[in-house]
Amino acid sequence: MRAVGLHADVVVATSRAYQTTCTLVRGGVEAFCIDSPIFPDELEIVPALAEQAGFAVVGLLATHGDWDHVLGRYSFPEAPLGCAETTAARLISEPGNAQRKMREFDEEFYVERPRPLSLPSAQRLPVPGKLDVGDREVELHPTEGHTEDGMAIWVPWARVLVVGDYLSPVEIPWLHGSANAYLATLNRLEPLVEEAEHVVPGHGGPIDGTRAAAILREDRTYLEDLLEHGEAAKLPLARRTAGQREIHAANVAHASLRS
Repeated sequence: MRAVGLHADVVVATSRAYQTTCTLVRGGVEAFCIDSPIFPDELEIVPALAEQAGFAVVGLLATHGDWDHVLGRYSFPEAPLGCAETTAARLISEPGNAQRKMREFDEEFYVERPRPLSLPSAQRLPVPGKLDVGDREVELHPTEGHTEDGMAIWVPWARVLVVGDYLSPVEIPWLHGSANAYLATLNRLEPLVEEAEHVVPGHGGPIDGTRAAAILREDRTYLEDLLEHGEAAKLPLARRTAGQREIHAANVAHASLRS
């Protein structure tokens, strides 16, 4: 797991699995942990990383309800989990789904965990809205398209934008919601990206605002091409791997089912 400080109040750790990011944000004497790494040894390291950096974690935030973003309670078992109202509703409507997906991953890669994943009722956060982190305040912005739930978190004093599974340098837009909703999210994120010094996607590690803006334009072009040309849509040049072509094929099938 790699860790990098983006600001005195923001540290990002990147998992070995899927390059999944976990972000620590501090406001005064309190801090929040956003999303999570994946492997047990990484989850064990996060509290030590937070302590070493002087981040007293009092709560967890999840950008959305996918299993690989809600493992923070392995690191901070007493911390409450907060998420968008849409994500809280999803976790209720899909009981046990995150645990089941995690077990499938663990069985494939022979991963052993110290205990089952516990996901008690999440605190519903109004999105759009604001959330106090110690003596500071972060902004919460709705994100739909990748899934039908979620939020991005803008840390204004650090000019850091945590976006969940959007604007990834390693992964094309992956549709579990709709392409039009995804495009609306990109439009919503664009002015924040223009202000950001750093953007933290859910996969691929933190990037600077200039690169994030370029990825946003590429993702918009891809989705518009997907809506118009389906399977013939061109993938962004730097993300034309075999794995991304599989995601593209899934997007084509998904879009056809929703049309």
